[in-house]
Amino acid sequence: MPKSIRTTSNTQTTINTTPATFKAGDSVLCPSLSLNPFVLTADPYGKRNNLTLEFEGSYFYYDDKGYFVKASDTETGDFQPSLYHDTKANRQAIATLYSGSHTSQRKVIDTTEADDKEAVLLSAFDLRDIACDINGAATALYDVGQLLALIHYGKIETHTVPAMARLAHDATDTWASLLYEKLERINDTLAMTRYGKEGSQ
Repeated sequence: MPKSIRTTSNTQTTINTTPATFKAGDSVLCPSLSLNPFVLTADPYGKRNNLTLEFEGSYFYYDDKGYFVKASDTETGDFQPSLYHDTKANRQAIATLYSGSHTSQRKVIDTTEADDKEAVLLSAFDLRDIACDINGAATALYDVGQLLALIHYGKIETHTVPAMARLAHDATDTWASLLYEKLERINDTLAMTRYGKEGSQ
């Protein structure tokens, strides 16, 4: 009797449990930022041993497993990766997950500490506005300091000092008015917290 040949068909799919790894030059998807792909680079400042992507003028840092690393940290505090390789399957999965509702999602960057009792949710636009005002005021103060140094060391002719002083006064007065206006708006928010208004004590 001839020996029968027994064949088996393995229909099980092997699941790869090895985490994905990333390197500079990889095209990746980061759905928390955008549905468009990004290209990973090394830190443009050369200070961090992390991968970087740029979005709307800001740099975001990730480790080689795709976990987000806050700018104030050296290692991740996340529990799941934020990056995915830019493949057709991943694009379809992400598109299905967000199904057109990505624009309504709000990204919240939490900079609070564990012992903070209160937190104020501030839009990135407002924070950028405050940063611009601080930068402008700091620049004006620096310029006035430079002017006073020139006057002190006799580097400016005597007859030009009143005109320079008048310009310095106008600049500092303008920036003081802008900062007081901004402070009033911030105080309106602080008044709703346990800290109260700045400068009210």
